Amino acid sequence: MTTSSRTSPATRASGARGRASFWSRVLAGLVGGVAGGLVFGMLMAVMGMLPTVAMMVGSDVAAVGFGIHMMISIGIGLGLTVLFGNLLLTTYVRGLLVGMVYGAIWWVLGPLVIMPLMMGMPLFAIDTTALFSFMGHIVYGGILGVVAVAILSRRR
Repeated sequence: MTTSSRTSPATRASGARGRASFWSRVLAGLVGGVAGGLVFGMLMAVMGMLPTVAMMVGSDVAAVGFGIHMMISIGIGLGLTVLFGNLLLTTYVRGLLVGMVYGAIWWVLGPLVIMPLMMGMPLFAIDTTALFSFMGHIVYGGILGVVAVAILSRRR
């Protein structure tokens, strides 16, 4: 009698097979961060927000802002997957929800606290732009979570 080491995608996505390695979690954060960052970056480009991001390094060039945005997107993606990938990113639905909450947390930390502190702007300034940013962070997080689960479920 032979035993197959293959598992169904549903079993892998549930995390029932085991824990993803550190490098699998890094890959999930990298790819998920890029995927979410690209979609959010397109929204930011349409809204003309990229020059504001570029101002964090003394520029006003949209391409610089996009590069900074992508580096931040990857770093934030790595934070979720490396630290919490095995604990929280176990199913697609959970990945979507955890990612959206994670995106909301980063909306508060990033554009409402860290960026204003860096640029001498008022903290917690909520206007139309901030609300569109909230939407972008939620979309980013959802994409990050789902893409990360897809990668982790194949590597468990």
